[in-house]
Amino acid sequence: MEKFDKKAIDARLAQGFPLEHRWHNRFHLEMPFGLINDPNGLTYHEGAYHIFYQWNPLGCEHKNKCWAHVKTRDFVHYTRPELSLWPDDVHDKDGCYSGCGLSEKGHLRVLYTCNRKEGSVRIPAQRLGTLQEDGSVRKDEIIIPDHPEGITGHFRDPFLFSRHGRRYLVIGAQRAENETGTVLVYEEREGSWYNLGEVHTRLGDFGYMWECPNLLQFGNYDVLVFCPQGLEAREYDRQNIYQAGYIAGHLSLDSMDMMQHTKFQELDRGFDFYAPQVFEHEGRHLLLGWMGMPDKDDDYPSKEKGWMYSLTLPRELRLRQGHIYSRPARELRDLRIQESAVEIDKSEVSSLSQTLFDGSEILLEIELGQAKQIEVMLNYGLERLSFQYDRVQQVMVINRDDMKRGGRGQRKFKLFVDQSLSLQLFVDKTAVEAFFQHGEEAASLLVFPEKNIQPELEIQTDVSLASVTGKVWALDSFKYQLNS
Repeated sequence: MEKFDKKAIDARLAQGFPLEHRWHNRFHLEMPFGLINDPNGLTYHEGAYHIFYQWNPLGCEHKNKCWAHVKTRDFVHYTRPELSLWPDDVHDKDGCYSGCGLSEKGHLRVLYTCNRKEGSVRIPAQRLGTLQEDGSVRKDEIIIPDHPEGITGHFRDPFLFSRHGRRYLVIGAQRAENETGTVLVYEEREGSWYNLGEVHTRLGDFGYMWECPNLLQFGNYDVLVFCPQGLEAREYDRQNIYQAGYIAGHLSLDSMDMMQHTKFQELDRGFDFYAPQVFEHEGRHLLLGWMGMPDKDDDYPSKEKGWMYSLTLPRELRLRQGHIYSRPARELRDLRIQESAVEIDKSEVSSLSQTLFDGSEILLEIELGQAKQIEVMLNYGLERLSFQYDRVQQVMVINRDDMKRGGRGQRKFKLFVDQSLSLQLFVDKTAVEAFFQHGEEAASLLVFPEKNIQPELEIQTDVSLASVTGKVWALDSFKYQLNS
């Protein structure tokens, strides 16, 4: 049998659904076996959203990189995942790495990095492909056969964009001279692609590699999303081993300068968020990220059960005064089981508790009154995940030190709150996504409770809060259907 037998792998996937282990999430995309990571090829095509993502169907190691594929019309009902792209020729024999997608002349096409190694030499190539009726990607022309002069073999993750009727791509890279990260732009001219050079920023030496670039437009502003590797952690940011963030400004494709850009800002403040990809449809910028972190495999005990990682929920992005706000895609409201809704309406309260469901959405508006210390907790028996807000320091701390399995630690970030703390939580079996102050900040993380119990929401403060209002809903599971 071939190493990557689509028919056999798809049959095994069919047997793996519905997902049954107590750590398997109900409304986050994940697989019954193997390791998933970067979302890829996000495209709206012929009435459906297409989501590809990196997947190793042969084990829980970062190798055998393939692409899996699902499609959805509403982010609730999905086709069953299938194997779509896999290493099978000289160009991508060492992995089908990340890339993007586009709808073109009635076809869904993808652009990805072919990874090939000859001894210790890495030879990347950028290749187009076309989705076929059987769910596989037909491999078409190679548009960039190798890395350009002055750039190392770390040259990957192309992302297509258009300006003034012309097509371009941005691609992550590493300079050969000093092994620092950068992003290059290519322009299409009469069917060929030409290197316009690096995007010049004021960031200077900013890590040893920039992965997964996206170039977005919000009105008159350009936003460069990328994942720098090798940044030093600071007290209130850059606290993961690798970061995912952006700068907003104005990109001149004539001078290749990102002008008047903001400082680098993180897209997510949690432990488990990397390699986001954004696509635009009907004026919405929609983001999916990988809920995981490279080189931290020991933080994820589901590896013992044969699978690793999830994707985030889809998020809508908006740019306000140079800062990206992210909120859950509006379609996710259809996951709410309306008859389950629990109203919260308490005044002059210093503690509160509410048992949650197997999967929950929590929407809270906390009027602080005179309170200075507020802690919102998810209790799993004696285990605990907490969000601790210090009103004096204007600092939010996410603390999972009281979990027994998986990654631990704390993440701190600045969050300005005047009188009211807004918090929206999506609590799945292991995936937790939090949105603060109506999307001003977000945090994605995974916890692996030792016991199979429904969590309890608890709020504690130093003095009585003026009020706590909100709702808790039970959320339905994603519905997986036969591919069509």
